Amino acid sequence: MVEDSGVDELIRRWTAERSQDAELQEVNRIKSQWLADAPLPTPLASPGIPAQRARHGATGLFGAGPVDPAYVAAMRGRLPGVPDELLAGAASCWQLAGTVAEAEQWWDAGISPLDQRALDYRAAGLTPADLSRRLGPLTVLEHLRRGSAAAWCVARLNRQRS
Repeated sequence: MVEDSGVDELIRRWTAERSQDAELQEVNRIKSQWLADAPLPTPLASPGIPAQRARHGATGLFGAGPVDPAYVAAMRGRLPGVPDELLAGAASCWQLAGTVAEAEQWWDAGISPLDQRALDYRAAGLTPADLSRRLGPLTVLEHLRRGSAAAWCVARLNRQRS
């Protein structure tokens, strides 16, 4: 490409004019003031799962409590580069649903405990052993990865067992 110093000069002048624009300065001043006056974000509430019955109070969540270090250690062993906050969040979900050994079985079967769908599959009635079973030409895991519903896979597995 041929260099055109006139274009460079035009860009420099336009940038200088925009940086001195009174309207832009006013916008930046208002934005800075608004951000300074905005309340600081509150710390995230501890994780929980939605309550299924109305008797659990106004919040509607079961608290997860402190994260078991065994869950975080097991996940850190498999994902050494993942930030601790993400590991703790995933571990708190898994500790509500099952044991460390169960989380590792899901992982060995091909579903990471960091994947929220793993808990959905578990809730639908699938087990880690089910993921390698065949439904036609594909395994259950392949069906799930292609978008099949977990409930459909469970129904097909139940038909095979009958």
